[in-house]
Amino acid sequence: MADSWDILKLLSDSTRVRILSVLAYEELSVAELQEVLDMGQSRISSHLSLLRQGGLVVDRRDGKKTFYTLSDASESTNYNLMQTACTSVAETRQIKQDFTNLKRILEKRKRKAEEYFNSVAGRLGKNYCPGRNWEAIGHFLLLLAPKIKIADLGAGEGLISQLLARRADQVICIDNAPKMVDFGSQLAKKNGFTNLIYKLGDIESVPLKDKSVDLALLSQALHHASRPQKAVEEAYRILKPGGQVIILDLLEHQFNKARELYADEWLGFSENNLYQFFKVAGFRQIEVNVVSKELEEPQFQTLMGSALK
Repeated sequence: MADSWDILKLLSDSTRVRILSVLAYEELSVAELQEVLDMGQSRISSHLSLLRQGGLVVDRRDGKKTFYTLSDASESTNYNLMQTACTSVAETRQIKQDFTNLKRILEKRKRKAEEYFNSVAGRLGKNYCPGRNWEAIGHFLLLLAPKIKIADLGAGEGLISQLLARRADQVICIDNAPKMVDFGSQLAKKNGFTNLIYKLGDIESVPLKDKSVDLALLSQALHHASRPQKAVEEAYRILKPGGQVIILDLLEHQFNKARELYADEWLGFSENNLYQFFKVAGFRQIEVNVVSKELEEPQFQTLMGSALK
């Protein structure tokens, strides 16, 4: 970690302050930073290298991409210096333009996922989808309790919710793809489920009230979120005290084509990743385990995590 004099030198460059300002809001790849800052790759990479050496940012590899975010040092003097620098320029025209560009980039991310799910609406139950297997779903269902209010976040067509609606008081399916919501609603009506509701919404900003459900589910949805930590925190917000969250998702893998084939934002998560998502959100009695492994290549493995509010 650099000393305060070194940090002040780093913060004396406007480009580096611009980078830190947007990374304080969202983890971004080098290519995304290029678009946000309207700047060449070599220049941005050079600044990122200096910021990483100074301990202000950290990077992670995800397939062929490298993503950057602020280092986790919120209590340090150096972090406070950086925060002061970013705050002092927050209202400048350049920073406002950067955040306008950032908003556009994040919308592009979301549209990519929506386009994929709209294209497969009505076919998910027939087409192959990583992590969707009855072994994993069986483990998932074993944790479910009847006669409760359930939120299925990132529900897609709501195939699991169609089963849960047979026992639960109410099941609310949230998905950000309009065609998925339309198809699921028609299927619920066809099957006579008056307690199964579909709503258009994002798992990072769930359109439900605080403390309104007993159980929150995310089945193969979290790896589609731009900010998975935010999605888990939203699950915490909508749960009643003592409520439970259950997450099924892919174990961290290296099948890069999943980004193109399935609109995946993340190539799965490690057990530690999922545990930390729960812990940071405020959950207790956390359990995370690998519950299945597919035999065919690329041999996706499925994680299941559960926790109480």
